[in-house]
Amino acid sequence: MVKDEKLRIKNNDKLGLLGNLSTMITAGIPILETVDSLLEDSKGNTKRILTVMREDMVQGQHIYSSFAKFPEVFDKVTVNVLKASEEAGTLDVTLKDLKTQIQKEMEFNDKVKAALIYPVVIVIVFMGVLLLILVVVIPKISTVFSRLNVNLPLPTKVLIFTSNLLLDYTIIVLGVLAVMVVSFVLIFKAQRRRILNVFYAIPIIKNLVKEIDLARFSRSMYLLLTSGITITNALELSHEVVRRKDIAAAIKYANETVLGGKNLSQGFKDQKKYFNSILIKIVEAGEKTGTLDKSMQDISEQQDYRVTNNLKALTTLLEPVMLVVVGLLVGGVMLSIIAPIYGLIGQVSGR
Repeated sequence: MVKDEKLRIKNNDKLGLLGNLSTMITAGIPILETVDSLLEDSKGNTKRILTVMREDMVQGQHIYSSFAKFPEVFDKVTVNVLKASEEAGTLDVTLKDLKTQIQKEMEFNDKVKAALIYPVVIVIVFMGVLLLILVVVIPKISTVFSRLNVNLPLPTKVLIFTSNLLLDYTIIVLGVLAVMVVSFVLIFKAQRRRILNVFYAIPIIKNLVKEIDLARFSRSMYLLLTSGITITNALELSHEVVRRKDIAAAIKYANETVLGGKNLSQGFKDQKKYFNSILIKIVEAGEKTGTLDKSMQDISEQQDYRVTNNLKALTTLLEPVMLVVVGLLVGGVMLSIIAPIYGLIGQVSGR
């Protein structure tokens, strides 16, 4: 099976595709006619996906096999959920569930992005202020200092050197910065997993990523179990949606526990470092009542709430910290400019 490994579409386009498929199939429109209708208004990569779907269906293949050709758009969880639903004849219901889950995932990601906006804006503003000082203020001040032959402190010398470098070798500096950015992007793409693992090891970030992973894991488990996929297969697939390697290993351990004939809750108990007591109790209740899928849905909602609260707390903590750090940096730059002036005034007063 040939795959379009690099093809991607926006989450909104993905949401629209699944939503339209669900609506039209629920209305009783044949799947091939549905795809033909969607092809008329589609464009870009979405049209490419629909074209492949149509070609495959004409050859008698299933939707899930078409989706499997686009791993960057549809992960293994989505593909296997569709496979189970097509075999069970519940494609319309599953497409609706997938749309709901993707919508929740988008809302979830929006919350994470919103929490990062403030520190990013502060850093951009600081860099803008620093650039303005280096390009406009420092050249004028350095001219005065050079004429008066003032003995400058090291921080002031560094600022003047940086300013001269930016003004005299602008193209070279921009070229070096461009090379550095491109190099970083290439290194990040090649070593993405390792770099992110280092980032995830930061104490404040570590716990937040754990909560996000548990939310994604439980949401995937709910979707897979609801589709009729066995718990072991669901665990095997859902461990791939988490970011932290240690949590993925904990999920694999839980899967091995279930394969050994024990309950899933026992596997989670053995990994209490990653699965909190409330999560374990909810899973135990689901196993006793035979509603493990519903328990996973409850856990995902609870984890969403926890992540939202943690993000709010992190943002609240970051705001004063960022303000203090930026204030100290700007204050340090201004002090490097003002200190020689005070020294010059002192020399004049001494005379």
